[in-house]
Amino acid sequence: MAPFVPLAGYQAIDPATMKARAAEFYADIRRRRTVREFSDRPVPREVIEDCLRAAGTAPNGANLQPWHFVVVSDPAIKHRIRQAAEEEERAFYSGKAPQEWLDALAPLGTDEHKPFLETAPYLIAIFAESYGELPDGRKVKHYYTQESVGIATGFLIAAVHHAGLVSLTHTPSPMGFLNEILGRPARERAFLLLVVGYPADGATVPDITKKPLADIATFL
Repeated sequence: MAPFVPLAGYQAIDPATMKARAAEFYADIRRRRTVREFSDRPVPREVIEDCLRAAGTAPNGANLQPWHFVVVSDPAIKHRIRQAAEEEERAFYSGKAPQEWLDALAPLGTDEHKPFLETAPYLIAIFAESYGELPDGRKVKHYYTQESVGIATGFLIAAVHHAGLVSLTHTPSPMGFLNEILGRPARERAFLLLVVGYPADGATVPDITKKPLADIATFL
């Protein structure tokens, strides 16, 4: 059993301040939008490093932290990723996807062309580890891997927004090409490709809304 230590990091906040902070966070995070038009403006690496540190604080099964983040800024590697992703996307849009899925995507204006994969300064490939490996080669099974990596990804997206950047969640299917291009082991499975940077000048986003609280939550 791991040793237990006092909960030193918790800070008590009075109810009024708590309400204000919750409202402020909602007001900020509701501005977050998925962007498909990126600028090639450089982003300091230190910003990405701190966003990843934030993602690494996410709760996870048995504290096994079953994730690995590969940050890509090299133009040649981004080009290879774009080529492979667009190949999968062409297959998706030309026959693999059921019509109802294509109908759902139609209002968003997406297609097989993914120029943002080369334009944005950073691509963050997020991998889920099915098991870990000890220095002596022994395997350590991971639990609740998908849930854990999903939570960490949410933290990362929020951190990127909080830093003043925009992002895009990209999930070409299948994503096995990421293991090959990025040299990741078979025990890791690509979970998501996060595109990160500044929005392009004049970038636009779909005119959509989010469901109201009454539609997404029940209080008993």
